[in-house]
Amino acid sequence: MITLYGISNCDSVKKAKKWLGDNAIVYVFHDFRVDGLNAKQIQHWLEQVPREKLLNKRSTTWKQLPDALKNALSADNAAESLYIDTMTEHPTLVKRPVLVSSNDNIQVGFSAADYQQLLK
Repeated sequence: MITLYGISNCDSVKKAKKWLGDNAIVYVFHDFRVDGLNAKQIQHWLEQVPREKLLNKRSTTWKQLPDALKNALSADNAAESLYIDTMTEHPTLVKRPVLVSSNDNIQVGFSAADYQQLLK
């Protein structure tokens, strides 16, 4: 089963949904805001994806975080648990969309070429 994670009003998620539909690929959509995220899920993603790629520093949520937390997350030696706890509490900090293929490969962000390679 293919799962697309994101939020419904995100333009990149809309593009990913359209591409999946146009290519007749069946998937389940998991909305961060509605369905949330758990620490185990984020930890699993971080095992495959660099945390700098998973954390969306361009989001409104990032801009609203206290400076001390942003500095701690930006530090080279930041604990992985800090990333997990923060993204669990603020799921919109996760870069969107996150596509998890049926064989558990993970793609962060939308790229038609990357989706083509991952899913075909």
